[in-house]
Amino acid sequence: MQIQTVGILSPGDMGQAVAAVLNQNGLETIAALNERSDRTRQLAASAKVRDVGSLEKLVIESDVVLSILVPAAATQAAEQVAEVISSLGKSILYVDCNAISPQKVKSIARIIESKGGQFVDASIIGPPPRVPNRTRIYASGKEAVKFQQLREYGLDIRAIGNEIGRASGLKICYAALTKGLTAIGTELLIAAHRLDLDEQLWDEVSNSQPELAKILSRSIPSMTPKAHRWIGEMEEIAETFEGLELTERIFQGAAEVYRLVKETSLGKETPEERDSNRALEDIITTLSQETLTAESQLQTVQS
Repeated sequence: MQIQTVGILSPGDMGQAVAAVLNQNGLETIAALNERSDRTRQLAASAKVRDVGSLEKLVIESDVVLSILVPAAATQAAEQVAEVISSLGKSILYVDCNAISPQKVKSIARIIESKGGQFVDASIIGPPPRVPNRTRIYASGKEAVKFQQLREYGLDIRAIGNEIGRASGLKICYAALTKGLTAIGTELLIAAHRLDLDEQLWDEVSNSQPELAKILSRSIPSMTPKAHRWIGEMEEIAETFEGLELTERIFQGAAEVYRLVKETSLGKETPEERDSNRALEDIITTLSQETLTAESQLQTVQS
């Protein structure tokens, strides 16, 4: 199969960046934008993604569909595509690129394959691929070699075996480190602020752990508008670790940190609205103040 047209589910921050790379290197990308937000439509337009309207038309015109969504939407999206595959009698390559547990990706593979589709487990590590050589896409499954055709169109795709779940497992472990560390850093800096020790703590970290200070200075400011998406990712990590007979509570706590950040003014910004010049000190001050209100509201809802 020669890939000519790639369907994108959905052209959000990551999806539209992937689409832009493919378009720039000669492939056509399409999306089903009926009932999608104005922001998603704008992101798609900026990446030159063609809107075909409905999911049915997307499946008809696509050789491969890339599912790039929030974790909570992964299963439903696969079910919808599987039904279209079944009704059309067309076998397409479905690539799940979402940050989900190996257990969940195996169940999604069964959904797609039971209706006649072909499946690849994939995971994206790194930022949206706007800068060459910074983003890797790992793939596993017997059909991964077909997906690797997209290496010819600007994507760094690395096959790591025939077993579904390997690519997702790698993403889970990597995100546990990177996004888990960001959650820990965010919470401890808020704690230091509330103890009136933020200046002293930051001086110590900068002196004794300079590389860690650089990581937190970069990761926390960019995290705030994405916190709502990272809640589900932490929950997927917790589920994976629990299934491996490890404690899931660390990442349930990380999910709670991101749930609180989501409710702040910084968490409600889009990536385009984020002030890239905002100082880390100011971000922590805002989060410290506003997460008190958010935590109080969550406890009220839960009670």
